[in-house]
Amino acid sequence: MADKNKHQTGEIVRIKTTDELVTINKWQYVKSMKQYSYTVKEHPATFYFEDELINNG
Repeated sequence: MADKNKHQTGEIVRIKTTDELVTINKWQYVKSMKQYSYTVKEHPATFYFEDELINNG
């Protein structure tokens, strides 16, 4: 089954608010919020939702 999330582990993306390039470390589906959350290598204690990240392409 294909994942429905926008970003994959190891992918380089941009944080919308800071315009910083970061690398996806881990992702998971948050069932109660019905959306995916991501942690990034550069800020491992912070998580981001899909709408906070932009594909770097």
